[in-house]
Amino acid sequence: MRTTELTKGIYWVGAIDWDIRDFHGYSTDRGTTYNAYLVIDEKVTLFDTVKHSHIDELLRRIRAIIDPEKIDYLVVNHVEMDHSGALPAMMEIIKPEKLICSPAGHKAIVDHFHRDDWPFTIVKTGDQISLGRRTIQFLETKMLHWPDSMFSYLKEDGILISSDAFGEHYASSERFDDEAPLGDVMNEATKYYANILYLYSPLVGKLLKTVSDMNLDIKMIAPDHGVIWRSHIDTILKAYDRWSCQQTDNKALVIYDTMWHSTEKMAEAVALGLEEAGVKYALLNLKHHHRSDVMTRILEARAVILGSSTMNNGLLPRMAGFLSYMRGLKPTGKLGAAFGSFGWSGEAVKLLTTALTEMKFDVIEEGLRMKYVPTAAQLEECREMGKRIGMAMLNSTTKEGR
Repeated sequence: MRTTELTKGIYWVGAIDWDIRDFHGYSTDRGTTYNAYLVIDEKVTLFDTVKHSHIDELLRRIRAIIDPEKIDYLVVNHVEMDHSGALPAMMEIIKPEKLICSPAGHKAIVDHFHRDDWPFTIVKTGDQISLGRRTIQFLETKMLHWPDSMFSYLKEDGILISSDAFGEHYASSERFDDEAPLGDVMNEATKYYANILYLYSPLVGKLLKTVSDMNLDIKMIAPDHGVIWRSHIDTILKAYDRWSCQQTDNKALVIYDTMWHSTEKMAEAVALGLEEAGVKYALLNLKHHHRSDVMTRILEARAVILGSSTMNNGLLPRMAGFLSYMRGLKPTGKLGAAFGSFGWSGEAVKLLTTALTEMKFDVIEEGLRMKYVPTAAQLEECREMGKRIGMAMLNSTTKEGR
């Protein structure tokens, strides 16, 4: 088997999952990778394992370099099952001298696998372990995105093994950022952040400052999913800085679900008003756009306008599900508004407006409710609302520019 060397003596030994299409509710149309890294030194060290279903691929890649039984240390940067599912089997094969993890990692490993008899070495931020010619420096990254998460920095090589940060769900035969199309990689990195790390944006900002203050000489970032960054490190770091500050483009999203096309007609009229105001927009029917793809667009949008018909005194199921998903990711600092059609009770618009308010959106319209099929005059009201929202976006951009 062909080996992939990051630098002399450091190898990628992970697995490629070409077929996965759903990652706990997040659509992974390009599959993913489960990255693991092997360091050949006086103490041979494996960083992370893989999903249990892909252990054979992990072992094949390790055996192309060294007998797995010669591995001395096993570092667990993150205990989630896509990285530690193969851990019990690998512990039996390797029988390492040390199983290295954070304090929260130790607790999570015991809680998952009910084994407190493994040779744990617990490390905290700033701790270092010598492998011989190389030194690992550890940085706890709690809640990015689990309590146990941590980074491992190989000081002499300038390689940051970054767990789930800076990753993408992106299956490919290319291992490095300069081998794959950068546009595709960044699209997947954006989606990854929007659906996994968005709610932790304040922590991401603090982490970026901590890494900057540590003056690490980062020559490569090796995440647990997707490509390894060696040529476009500034690109991904600047993107994370922008996303963590929740900076946005001046773009509006009209996101809706419809029963008998009345709410759809309203959505189209709102979009027409946005167009007439001269702002960029996208019209997203939840029937055709997966919630994780919609969240990716929300990450960099300035305004979010939600529409739903009323059903059983509430929202249509797709909108209700999307709203629950969006609430959990906690987007903030956006303009918001709501609209929808109804037959006899009409609660949907109020529910949407309340949700936007609770998410701390700046709700700039009372919301439009229209009974059954909107008339031409009512659609004109929708168009005018879209136009007002567009003008508000332009005005806020002008003020920010000043």
